[in-house]
Amino acid sequence: MGKSLLILPKQKEDEEILTEDSEPRTEDDKHDVSQFPYVEFTGKDSVTCPSCQGTGRIPRDQDNQLVALIPYSDQRLKPRRTTLYVLLSVFVCLLLSGLAVFFLFPRTIDVSYVGVKSSYVTYDKDRRIIYLNITNTLNITNNNYYPIHVANVTAQVQFYKTVIGKSVVNNVTMILPLDMRQIDYTVPTIIADEMSYIFDYCTLDSIKVHNIVVMMQMTVTTVCFGHIEQVSQEKYLYVDCGSNTTSSHGHMIH
Repeated sequence: MGKSLLILPKQKEDEEILTEDSEPRTEDDKHDVSQFPYVEFTGKDSVTCPSCQGTGRIPRDQDNQLVALIPYSDQRLKPRRTTLYVLLSVFVCLLLSGLAVFFLFPRTIDVSYVGVKSSYVTYDKDRRIIYLNITNTLNITNNNYYPIHVANVTAQVQFYKTVIGKSVVNNVTMILPLDMRQIDYTVPTIIADEMSYIFDYCTLDSIKVHNIVVMMQMTVTTVCFGHIEQVSQEKYLYVDCGSNTTSSHGHMIH
């Protein structure tokens, strides 16, 4: 749009305007002035605004078709502290990422074998068979900052090279963050057939303690966020096959 040029009236007309302006105006006159419609004065070097069409308003249906031009020196084109905001955003993102990695990074599950808690012995004298139920104790420590689920504990007992018992305990327990739980599990064993000579040793009255050496193999399976982790251990133990025993700490061979 070209320049708007207001043609000045003659001196006489100016005097008349000044005379009229010097008269006091009532509230109705002020109200009428405020409601005075938009008028565009154009000169010979200017044209009427095509978008406003001389009304001073932009049609509603042209809101998305018109582009507003603002001076280059307008402060809205010069946002303040942009570098500070960018650095602050990067720092916050790095901080949140670091905290997420620190708390969600998977840590090892510690499994420590405490020992034999109890052993329960029964005999079948006719078939020279020994039934020995061995109850063991494990300490499982969760070093993570989130809970884990102990899905199962599998164990087997070997006497020399022969497997004499197996056990699987499912859906054991849930361990809270940075917590430790003690778990007991029982492995039923049978000593028979080619090892029937052990029957004589375990039932000999002249011996007070009838210890035999067995190897305990155990595997603890934990699950967290769909991730499965297994921890396995092997221990050699002294077990009394001559009588029922209960102990808070069993005998282990290191």
